[in-house]
Amino acid sequence: MNYSLTGSSIHFANADEFFAAKSPAPGAIRSRAPAPDAASEDPSRDLRLSKIFIVDDEVLVTRVIQGFLSAEGYSNFCTVTDSTLALERIIYERPDLILIDIMMPEVSGLDILAARQNDPRLQHIPVIVLSASSETEVKREALKLGATEFLSKPVDAIDLVLRVRNALLVKRHQDHLQNYAVELEDQVQRRTRQIEQSREQIVHCLAKAAEFRDNETGQHVIRVGKYAAIIAQQLGYGPNYCRQIELAAQLHDVGKIGIPDSILLNPGRLNGQEFDVMKEHCLLGVEIMKPLATARKTPRVAPRLEVAESRTTAPPLLELAASIAKTHHEKWDGTGYPVGLKGDAIPMEGRITCVADVYDALCSTRPYKESYSLEKCLNIMVSERGTRFDPVILDAFFEKIDQIRAIGKQHPDA
Repeated sequence: MNYSLTGSSIHFANADEFFAAKSPAPGAIRSRAPAPDAASEDPSRDLRLSKIFIVDDEVLVTRVIQGFLSAEGYSNFCTVTDSTLALERIIYERPDLILIDIMMPEVSGLDILAARQNDPRLQHIPVIVLSASSETEVKREALKLGATEFLSKPVDAIDLVLRVRNALLVKRHQDHLQNYAVELEDQVQRRTRQIEQSREQIVHCLAKAAEFRDNETGQHVIRVGKYAAIIAQQLGYGPNYCRQIELAAQLHDVGKIGIPDSILLNPGRLNGQEFDVMKEHCLLGVEIMKPLATARKTPRVAPRLEVAESRTTAPPLLELAASIAKTHHEKWDGTGYPVGLKGDAIPMEGRITCVADVYDALCSTRPYKESYSLEKCLNIMVSERGTRFDPVILDAFFEKIDQIRAIGKQHPDA
């Protein structure tokens, strides 16, 4: 057999001559495989379905490589002899393994390796380099660029088959881990959504239980929560915080569960002693949620959030709800209850819910009052800008008044 080595190409008189000289005798490699009756238990059997991509500018070499691998049962091949088209085809085919020559015209194997390393779509595909180059620096550079193996031409058939098998086994294991991670993440997300839905249902039930004690339909708490979310969004808070405050604000009056009917349902004006009892619903709300959330013993100072990062996070739901229950009757000028906090010492969620709650109370029929017209409601709120209400929050409320009115119409009292 006559052949010559020029650059990275192997030249033979013909393909039959090469196979006669280099191919193993029939069954030589296959004899290493399990017996036919145990083939179904061969862990590498399904590897033979893997897509193998061969890049070499010599057609004969691609045929030889295919011949070696076909003898072992591999059949899914893609071949490219024009290296300028290799990368595009690799991206399209997404093979399980790449066999590539180094010394090719126009675009070398090293160029393709470098492009693969910089493309997240291709980084996980193993690459076996087949090259006639014996230079240590070339081999080192190929391995540096992410080559899995480096085989010298002429390639030994058994060596090639074993390297291909090992590379595909590693690839399959990596794919399994990646798929398992994706599946696990999907399961975690589904479970998280289920927990969130259950939590929201509990919040709605508890909020409505308190609202029904007040002889109302339960829509008040829904409206207050949605108003609070709209105001928070206008103030620049992120979606997570807005969703949290929408749920937490629905529990603002949960402490009314502990207020006697004689006071809670009194259609007349409360006397001083009765009003003191009514004020207790703020702290009762904190006590109700204390077993579920660590309520703060001291007021949480929440400035106007001039730092953007502060707008993207939210405290735990029930901690937020406990804070709202305690502080939604505090006033900007310090004359509110139950503590008498003033200005920025009132947590932001308390200030936001105060505006939402007062607006809905003015617009709603209560045992002690009829509903007011929109004009009267807004005039009353403007008159208390800077006394009851934080001016910045009240301004945000007015900016979204059309959206807030639409929410009121969507959730009317029966």
